[in-house]
Parts: sequence; C-alpha cells; structure tokens
Amino acid sequence: MKVAIAQLTTSINKTSNLEKALQYIKKAKEKGADFVVIPEFYMVLATPKTGVLPADAAEPLDGPFVSALKEAARDNEIYVVCGMYESKNDDKGRAYNTTVLIDRSGQLLHSYRKTHLYDAFSYKESDTIIPGENQYRVVETEFGKIGLMVCYELRFPEIARQFALQEADVLFVPAGWMAGPMKEDHWQTLIRARAIENTMFVCGADLVGPEFTGRSMIVDPMGVVLASGGEEETLIIAEIDLERIQRVREKLPSVKHRKPEFYK
Repeated sequence: MKVAIAQLTTSINKTSNLEKALQYIKKAKEKGADFVVIPEFYMVLATPKTGVLPADAAEPLDGPFVSALKEAARDNEIYVVCGMYESKNDDKGRAYNTTVLIDRSGQLLHSYRKTHLYDAFSYKESDTIIPGENQYRVVETEFGKIGLMVCYELRFPEIARQFALQEADVLFVPAGWMAGPMKEDHWQTLIRARAIENTMFVCGADLVGPEFTGRSMIVDPMGVVLASGGEEETLIIAEIDLERIQRVREKLPSVKHRKPEFYK
C-alpha cells in the first residue's frame, strides 16, 4: 500500500485550490500511490486573517468541490482524502470542518466531521465551526482498516485509541496545524506518539504557508518516520507494509495489555 501526502498551500480562491488538488491527485497516481491525503479545510483558507468565513464557502457533500474530487478519484483509480467545509442548512453562520474519504471508483466512502474544535492558543474555531457528533469508526478497504481524525484531535489520545480498539491499520490526520512557539515540536511528537502507543501507521498531512507549520509525516507503528516534508509544497510518498503492523503487535501487544477496569 503506497500513500501520498499532498502538502499544499491553500488560498481564498476555491477554484484555484481545487485545480491544484486535481493536479496533485494525478501526480500521486503517476507515482504509484493508492491513497492521496490532502490537508484539513483545504477547500478554502477561511481564517480570521483572510476575513473569509467557512459558512460562506461551505458546500454540501454533493456540491461541486466533492463532486470534482470524486471524478478525479475515479479517473485516476486512487483513494482521495481531503478536508473541506460542509454546509448546514439551519446554521448559516457556521459550517462543519469535514474530511471526506473517496474510493477508487469515485464513491464517497466516509465523511468525518471534526468533533474537537481548536479553541486554544488564543484561537476559537467554535466561533465559525459546528462540532461534529459522529462516532469514531474505521472504514474497511481492500488495503486495510482506515481511521480519520483532524488536526487538534491529535492532542486527544482517546480518539486514536478508539481506532486502535477497532484494529485500525492506518490513521489519516489532515491538518492545518497553526505555527507558533513549540507548535512544530508538538505536531511531530504527537504524530509519533499516536503511532507508537496504538501500534499503527499515522499519516499527518499538514498545510504550508505563513500560518502553518508544514512538516507532514508518515510514521510506522514503532514511531519510525518513513517520509516527511519541510515548509514547502511537496508530494510525500511512502510504502506502507501492512504486515509490519502484525509483527509489531506480536512483539509489543500494549493495546491488548490494557486494563480498562483501572481507568475509571
């Protein structure tokens, strides 16, 4: 199983963002990737600095943005994971921060609405985003079991553990990890920690640009960094050996050694 991360900048121009995403989906396929992961809220850069509200750019899941991604997934026969803003009919002031997972036939396999919002470091995502209420469930593919979580949710080990208890093989983490003191260290440390403690592959796909840290990573179940990016736009690719998961879990059965009766 080969995974590509499209570490990209985004902008307030939804059309140009989509065009670039389609180019990188094609590039990922040309490199032999089975999955391509595009960062959180890639659809449009809606932050306080840009003055764009997520609700103004948001679309339904059958809107033109996701429809174009589905067509690209089908044309290139590749799985696509991408962050977008999903509209809600009865809340015109806010939107969902949603990640879609599209299969190689162009079908929407899963959509995950970010549940833990980034109300930290003087930022308040909940002013413009509706928290999701979806369950953390793995998605079955011919390659293995996939989990989705988003950005700030890396700081909550309980979420990744829910996927581990469902025997997830790979955890995809689209992100718009904000830059700031120690933030790059936090990002890299947390990705490796989630991989090690749950003995799974973790793929963190981050935005780049003045507001974001970049440093996207693909990490194996022992915390080994298989591929990583810097601060520029790039396509990061790594081969994921799913058999390694079982080898690691046989040597390090830490998830099986849990004692939930003591965790109350």
